[in-house]
Amino acid sequence: MRQLLHTPEGVRDIYNRECRQKLAVQEKLRNMLHSYGYQDIQTPTFEFFDVFRKEVGTISAKELYRFFDRDGNTLALRPDITPSIARATATLFEESDLPARLCYTGNTFINHSSYQGRLKENTQMGAELIGDDSIEADAEMLAMVVDGLKSIGLEEFQVNVGHVDFIESLMVETGLEEDTKAELRILINNRNFFGVDEILDATNVDPRIKDAFHNLQELVGCVEVLEQAAKIAPNENAKLAVAHLQKMHELLTLYGVEDHISFDLSMSGNYGYYTGIIFRAYTYGTGDAIVRGGRYDQLMEKFGKQTPSIGFAIIVDELMSALSRQKIQVSTDKVSIIVFGENTRQWAISLAKDFRSKGKNIELIRREAGKDKADYVEHGKRSNAVSLMYLEEDFVIAMINLKTGEEKLVDCK
Repeated sequence: MRQLLHTPEGVRDIYNRECRQKLAVQEKLRNMLHSYGYQDIQTPTFEFFDVFRKEVGTISAKELYRFFDRDGNTLALRPDITPSIARATATLFEESDLPARLCYTGNTFINHSSYQGRLKENTQMGAELIGDDSIEADAEMLAMVVDGLKSIGLEEFQVNVGHVDFIESLMVETGLEEDTKAELRILINNRNFFGVDEILDATNVDPRIKDAFHNLQELVGCVEVLEQAAKIAPNENAKLAVAHLQKMHELLTLYGVEDHISFDLSMSGNYGYYTGIIFRAYTYGTGDAIVRGGRYDQLMEKFGKQTPSIGFAIIVDELMSALSRQKIQVSTDKVSIIVFGENTRQWAISLAKDFRSKGKNIELIRREAGKDKADYVEHGKRSNAVSLMYLEEDFVIAMINLKTGEEKLVDCK
């Protein structure tokens, strides 16, 4: 029985003020996405296992929550919403050649190892631009990320941008086995460049390519690092990737978001389906990215439709942690409390109806024997109400501001 009173590891209850704040953040972000012309889509919380199979490029199977339906089909809770959007779009927009702008909110589920100390259920909000391979689409995505984070009051954050073709061009030039390349990617993602040097020094890789890998750690910062990247680009694909980022930066200045953009040529995507630009947003108060995104021009092919796409996901729970630690308050709907007794019930209901018709949020509480005004004031403060109206028997209201403690009497006779 005791176990039933607790949540499983990696999930938690959210209530009261924290829940209101989270919903308010989601509303502001949704309004921003709508302002760019994105339309809402909802996909199932679980899908057939094959939607998230290894070939699609999501997480490893051992980190999926899998189960069976009564017909024996293997299903999985979604660890990532993008493949679900791709699957749905391939069906819903099968005949359309025009770009589709879609946005979503939903929970994802990843069975992390317990020692990682991370939530296994996260809320994500995101946007996907389907059917547009232009540089303007890339810039629009990054502008939306910046505008979205600013819309909730975040000021100190950075969006790191890279390009898959740059780092993959270096990998190709090494001529190493895939297992060794995978090991290099892990070391680079962990910024363990000593480990990278150690592996490469034990091979006969071209010294020019070894130097390029060694210099990766320096290719992080403002737009000037792109000039350095162009000098060590090992082939035409890498040069085109750098040129793409340079042109995109010009567009980002038109949006006025360039101050929040930095470049990191060592970036490679966590998911295997990324094909072009990739980006992550970071801020103070959380050790993980609050936004992840990139271009995935080949993902739709897995579901039978060839079309370029780009998108991002905001990890809302990481974002809420950062807002809390930075003491950034997001405005929420205000709630007032009316406390009534047996003889003031009709009056209380009438007042509540009137206030609600004017868009106010009212909580009605019947006074209990043995409790006085101070008990309800304390309750109001705990529930983050803004004010309390305490109805007296002689049609006098004690109006109490729960933020300042100021109280005044209003005679309504």
